Formats: sequence, structure tokens, C-alpha cells
Amino acid sequence: MLCYPLFLCRNHSRRYKTISELLINDQINEKEIRLIGSHGEQIGIMDVRSALEKAREEELDLVMIAPGAKPPVCKIIDYSKYRYELLRKEKDAKKKQKTIEVKEVRLSPNIEENDLQTKAKAARKFIEHGDKVKITLRFRGREISHMAQTRHVLDDFAAQLADIAVVDKPSKVEGRSLVMFLSAKK
Repeated sequence: MLCYPLFLCRNHSRRYKTISELLINDQINEKEIRLIGSHGEQIGIMDVRSALEKAREEELDLVMIAPGAKPPVCKIIDYSKYRYELLRKEKDAKKKQKTIEVKEVRLSPNIEENDLQTKAKAARKFIEHGDKVKITLRFRGREISHMAQTRHVLDDFAAQLADIAVVDKPSKVEGRSLVMFLSAKK
């Protein structure tokens, strides 16, 4: 996959999104840069050629880390090590992310009490697992004309799960169904 720097696009300022888009060594086409040394010390503003010479003396790479700054900021670092560390940090951040899925429980307006309890048990498992639950009360045929009288089904369902869940989004009409979202209490 080819990665182009975003400054080639019209609508973006000079920023880089991924590691592979960082400019290194001879790819840097600026006249003057602000240089940071290999130990983190500020060296100052200088032309790119002398900064490249300093990097080569230390057998390291010159990497542009802040292209949007005036003048752009470059650092003398070991590029392969820097790239490895950024990839590892990115991977660790993905591991720590908790993905919340939305599970759906479908009900009908004329559902019996026992069936409602069975569906509530299933929703309880989803919520305890950390997922959000979408409760859909579907209307078929002429059932839609009695929508106001059957709203209590969703309220009863939410009441059965009130000890572990809160109503995230109250019931609203979507097409031929009433939809409500529940999420775990915090």
C-alpha cells in the first residue's frame, strides 16, 4: 500500500497520519529546520544539510516529527527503533480498547409473561457481558394501530432489568417498530 503525505492533498494542513508517512533523511525538502539532538536536547535552527551531517556523524537518522511547525521540527533518532516503538504502542492501545457490541432482543406486542422473562434473561447476560442491548417491539399488520397500548411491554422489560441496566435511549418509533436501548449501570 502506498502512503502519501497529507500535504499532497488540498484540504489538509501539513500533517502525517501514519508512521510510514514520516519524512526521513534525504526526503526532507525544507530550507531550515529546528533540530533536536539524539538525547532530547534542543540544538537550534539550522539548514537541512548540516542537520543531516550531524545525524550521519552519530550514525542515526534525521526524522521530521512536526512538519506543521514553523520551522519544521526534526529529531536525530534511530528510525527503525522509533518505528518499532510506535507500532508497539499502537498495538498495546488496541489491546486495551473495549469494543461494545449492540445485541438485539426482539419482542412482539402480544408476548406472554413467561416469554418476556426468557428474553429478559438473555438481555441480562448481554448486559453483564458488557454489551448494549437494543430492544425492538415489532408490529405486524394491524398491530401498529394499538402502539400506544403496547408501550408498557418495553417499560416492563426495562423494569425487569432495572437492577443492572439503565435506559440509554428511551423508546421511539422506527418504521413499524418501537426501539429502546439499555446499557449497564456504571
